[in-house]
Amino acid sequence: MTKVIKRTKLAATLMGVMAFAGTGVAAAQQVDVAKLQNEEKKILEADAQSQEKVNSLFEQSQDLLIEYRSVVAEYENLKVYNDHVQRLVNDQEATLASLQKQIDGIERTKQGVVPLMYEMIDALEQFVKLDIPIHREKRMERVEGLRDIMDSANVSTSEQFRQIIEAYQTEMDYGSGLISYQGNLEVDGEQVAVDYFHMGRVAFLAQSLDLRNAWIYNNETDEWTALEDEFIRPLTQAIRMSRKQTAYDLVKLPVFAAESAE
Repeated sequence: MTKVIKRTKLAATLMGVMAFAGTGVAAAQQVDVAKLQNEEKKILEADAQSQEKVNSLFEQSQDLLIEYRSVVAEYENLKVYNDHVQRLVNDQEATLASLQKQIDGIERTKQGVVPLMYEMIDALEQFVKLDIPIHREKRMERVEGLRDIMDSANVSTSEQFRQIIEAYQTEMDYGSGLISYQGNLEVDGEQVAVDYFHMGRVAFLAQSLDLRNAWIYNNETDEWTALEDEFIRPLTQAIRMSRKQTAYDLVKLPVFAAESAE
């Protein structure tokens, strides 16, 4: 009986030990699972962080790629533009060289043109003095104006030459057509308001504004000679024709003829 009880106690004790051992194993297994889960969680979090870094690096690489392509495109554009500018510079340099050559030629031409212009002005002044006194004061002022521009450094040689040619053209215009204008004529020491009239350079006449008197200029004596009454009405008509106040018609006017040498 005692042996049976001892065996029973021993078996119970063994079972208790085994049960306790089983509980320890189960607890150990739960701890290992928790550790595994924790490690797995850490791994998942690390994977997530790694993926975020990968995504961030990918986005950065895409931005860098876009920026690189933009820089390459800009470089190509700048290269094309620089080539264009260089061609323009080359063309401008060629143009400047051509202009310099022309300027050098102009300077040589000026050496011959400037003395010619002075001669033209002198000839023009002499012509005005010898010509019938149509706007004589105005014409002499024009000659003096030409001399002034010749002494002006602000007026180019081409402009000086142009104005001289223009003055010659004006002188030519005095010699054509019927022209009249108002002014004052000195008669017996008195100033008389008159209508001047000239047919080119064939005849130069004057008529008082009251239409009572008329004169003709004698180029040989440089004097004004009174006209007979028979020429007053024709002169009035000629003045009106010059102003387009009446139709053109034949009029009888006196003309000084040059005396022939015997």
